[in-house]
Amino acid sequence: MPNARIERGDAVALTRALVAVDSRNPVIAPGGPGEGAVASLLAEVLAEWEFDVELQEVVPGRPNVIARTGRRGGPVLMFNGHLDVVGTDGMSHPPFDPVTRDGRIYGRGSADMKGGIAAMCAAAARAAAATNAELVIAAVIDEENESLGTRALVERGIRADAAIVTEPTRLAIMPAHRGFVWAEIDVKGRAAHGSRYDIGVDAIRHAGLLLADLDAFEEDVLATRTHPLLGHASLHASLVSGGIGMSTYPDRCLLALERRTVPGETTESVLAELRDAFARIASRRRSFDASLRLITAQGPSDVSPDAPVVRALASALAGEGLAPAIEGMSAWTDAAILNDAGIPAICFGPGDIRLAHAAEEFVPIAEIEQATAVLTRMALAFND
Repeated sequence: MPNARIERGDAVALTRALVAVDSRNPVIAPGGPGEGAVASLLAEVLAEWEFDVELQEVVPGRPNVIARTGRRGGPVLMFNGHLDVVGTDGMSHPPFDPVTRDGRIYGRGSADMKGGIAAMCAAAARAAAATNAELVIAAVIDEENESLGTRALVERGIRADAAIVTEPTRLAIMPAHRGFVWAEIDVKGRAAHGSRYDIGVDAIRHAGLLLADLDAFEEDVLATRTHPLLGHASLHASLVSGGIGMSTYPDRCLLALERRTVPGETTESVLAELRDAFARIASRRRSFDASLRLITAQGPSDVSPDAPVVRALASALAGEGLAPAIEGMSAWTDAAILNDAGIPAICFGPGDIRLAHAAEEFVPIAEIEQATAVLTRMALAFND
């Protein structure tokens, strides 16, 4: 869709234009082109809409789009969203043909989260002339992998008094989400002929003892660590591999675990719990031997339902005749990074997170329009 056809503040047309551009994250979707083309398109549109626009390259060919409008020197409201999308294998419809059907726009990234980006950009454009706030658009790269885009924003000193991350929430306000820790456990055994129980050490059985211990730990301990919007902390075994042959004691078993954390838990505390589990098994089975490696981790996010940014968004929803619903976010988002940097950040946007990464992905047009109206109202009233 040519940029000239996207009238100022038209969120639906902008959604279609963004979805039509392949922006698969090349790290998680080999062969994906990255965010360069979609970032250029969005920058051109926002420049035509009279924003001050900057492309900030984070990694070669993959820039963040930073655009500003409103009143410089006023309180700063950031709208944040990610431009990258996941792979398209197995999709039931063309991924980058933004077909409209039954009041929905289909395509990879329509819900996660180009509809949200379009809504936030259109809202800022509509509010620009009448708001007392400075409105910052931060359309970032790499949220689907390591969040290099929002991390770069923070490292380069961007600041705001509050932020809305326009992830798909079905227009609910989501001020909290879990974090996660990915860990790899290398359980060591001793290879031997299957008949030599006297010298063989079964790494897979030892891994099973560890998993049984962690299963009990979740039932007895993690289930008691709750958050009013998020439920309880949890863990699951994501990947397992090991063994040499049917008639050989396995000398190694690799486990990959994902531990979902609630506010108050840290990466360090999770790793300490895993080491404690090692100790419990070793106290019963002297031959147990395992090592632990952190793969990656992202912290949880938690903003009080009574925080000013939540109240401001709830008021804007009510002003548009919509009932404000406050819920927990099931997925991890860049809101956690912004909160860690001292920017109160919550999630709100069109679409359903359950459609993210799915074979069928769409965003309702009505929700794009409602989200745009709500964010416009919030931007007009924003006074920190």
